Amino acid sequence: MDINGLLTSTGINIGLCVGLFSLYSVLRKQPSNVNVYFGRRLASRRLRHVDILERFVPSPTWVKKAWETTQDDILTIGGLDAVAFSRMLVFSIRMFSVATVICFVLVLPVNYHGRERLYKNIPLESLEAFTIENVKQGSRWLWAHCLALYIITITACTLLYFEYRHLTDLRLIHIIGPAPNPSQFAILVRGIPWSQESTYCDTVKKFFSYYYESTYLSHQMVYNSGVVQKLKVLHAFKFCRLFSIIYFRDNAKHMCKVLSRSMTRCGHGFSHCCFCGGFKNSIDFAMRYNDIETDSRKESGTAFVYFKTRYAAYVAAQNLQTSHPMLWVTDLAPEPNDVYWSNLCIPYRQIWLRRISTFGAAVTFMIVFIIPVTFAQGLTQLDKLEKMFPFLTRVLTQKFMNQLVTGYLPSVILVLFLLAVPPVMMLLSTMEGHISRSIRKKSACLKVLFFTIWNVFFVNVFAGSVISQLSVFASVSELPAQLAKAVPVQATYFTTYVLSSGWASLACEIMQVCPLFYNLFRRYILRSKDDSEEGTLTFPYHTEVPRVLLFGFLGFTCSILAPLILPFLLFYFSLAYLVYRNQILNVYVTKYDGGGKLWPIAHNSVIFSLIVSQIIALGVFGLKRSTVSSGFIIPLLIGTILFHIYCNQRFHPAFKNLATQVLIDMDRRDQHLGKMEEIYEQVHSFYCQFPTRSASSSERSAGSYRGMTSDHVSPAPETLDADNDGIDINIQRQRDMAWPLGDLV
Repeated sequence: MDINGLLTSTGINIGLCVGLFSLYSVLRKQPSNVNVYFGRRLASRRLRHVDILERFVPSPTWVKKAWETTQDDILTIGGLDAVAFSRMLVFSIRMFSVATVICFVLVLPVNYHGRERLYKNIPLESLEAFTIENVKQGSRWLWAHCLALYIITITACTLLYFEYRHLTDLRLIHIIGPAPNPSQFAILVRGIPWSQESTYCDTVKKFFSYYYESTYLSHQMVYNSGVVQKLKVLHAFKFCRLFSIIYFRDNAKHMCKVLSRSMTRCGHGFSHCCFCGGFKNSIDFAMRYNDIETDSRKESGTAFVYFKTRYAAYVAAQNLQTSHPMLWVTDLAPEPNDVYWSNLCIPYRQIWLRRISTFGAAVTFMIVFIIPVTFAQGLTQLDKLEKMFPFLTRVLTQKFMNQLVTGYLPSVILVLFLLAVPPVMMLLSTMEGHISRSIRKKSACLKVLFFTIWNVFFVNVFAGSVISQLSVFASVSELPAQLAKAVPVQATYFTTYVLSSGWASLACEIMQVCPLFYNLFRRYILRSKDDSEEGTLTFPYHTEVPRVLLFGFLGFTCSILAPLILPFLLFYFSLAYLVYRNQILNVYVTKYDGGGKLWPIAHNSVIFSLIVSQIIALGVFGLKRSTVSSGFIIPLLIGTILFHIYCNQRFHPAFKNLATQVLIDMDRRDQHLGKMEEIYEQVHSFYCQFPTRSASSSERSAGSYRGMTSDHVSPAPETLDADNDGIDINIQRQRDMAWPLGDLV
């Protein structure tokens, strides 16, 4: 592939991005799209009159708003997870700004003039002429590559240290908080032993009253709701109620018994309701705990147990309760909106079987996915493609088609196949039995990250038959040499992948393609004029974090081998910084906060990227017969590993455990201020497994625990002008973004 092919791919992606960004700046001004681009919870806000011409003129004012947004704004609106993600982008921008300057000054000239040859015009030069493959063996100029790698590694470690320290301080502030968090007084108990003489509830009370007599406060059981809970889930996702009736047709008698008290008359909509015969747009099921029939409430072996102090709850969560490790298993309770209720009823004995099964399924999926990746990679090899499909020879001889097939089509095909990965990994993470939504999303994030690094990098590097790929990894001692041979060859493919998967994905992300089409379908096909739908979109960390870290991985591994990838990566991270800030501010609703636990994933990914890049450099210098450069890589590799060990010892415990000193100080502070009694009164109703729809609407966000009474839930909202583009929206500058119904004007 030559420079013209790269420019062709770049031009296609630039045109696509400019078109979609311009279309977005127009669509976001339309009042009918406020649900899409400003969150469904903002749908009933006031709309300021705008001149009809202004509404259809593209404008970049959203870029200015995203740029001017401070970290405190991101923390208030999106929570600590949003800040951690934003810091990943800031780290990447700083890191690859340095790498781009260093590699273009030191590495790129050495690569281009690495051997004597017949030089062509720059547009006609092959991309391999700008890689380390063009440097002859035994060259004295390889010290430039070694020096560049040292500068990149030192810069990365320095930035990682300060970012890790900064996120650790923010997490401590998050834990302390200005208002009490009742979830810190609770633990989740699973594996409660069954007794014929007493119920689960009595068993829990007897156990904790006896062994935690001075600190035990109360407890709350988790129920196997069965049909009722499944019907509530279908209703929450707003599926057609007819589907829910068909699904539960075998339990019709039981459903009628349960819903006889709780069902109200259906609202108007476009189709008839199966219960009352009226038109159904929504059925308001009163799912309050006390309104459900007794026979539908079957106690499970899981309970929330409350203690009088935070320290007592933390000690109980960390200790082994009995000599049988599968009984009375305790964990820190997640925040109420973070609880994944359907997984709490899973017997604890099944958890390890589920995790082994999902691990096997994930590995199998990774192996099977080699087939489409190999097919996509095969398109870059025209000689093999012409042998397999002779009838394409005439088409592929055309210059434009040649550039299109080799420079753009393979990466697009791979991107389309990769769209199926995040939903599959989220499903597997759900089946693992995680107790909270944030842990489930973190688990899916790790699976997607491993999957993409394996398939996008390693499988593409050793593209070919499955047997040849397995034989490459059979000999670990030859891995550096194999990587050194394969990575520079595939560097041009990774550059086009950044263009197609990176730039285009940002354009699709800001356009919100699926919500936009859903909104158009609902308005113009179903003829629905209801704008009161609540926001349901949360930030897809399990999709976006792996993508950002994958591009960082490609940047580190290809920096000294093929520096031409660095400007494209730098542009991607800069554009992503603006796009994701805009999405956090306007689109995604924060329902819970994971406490910034995504940052250790980013830290480990960067360290892994540095180590892989150093191993590849070690192999390259060995192939180029530069013993001095190879010798200098070994201490760099050891130093990177030692730095990683230090950071794990210094910062990671703060993301894994809670400090005893902090918990005791918080308990004494609340006792001194007289807040304990207020907390005890609220803690009994803190976790509600079957809330009413109105209650869940006002308490669904992650930060609703911050206030103990309704007076604390919603301070006076501030006004956030929607880029002065015609939408005047009042946004509560609160971490949970939880607006009371009274503020919706």
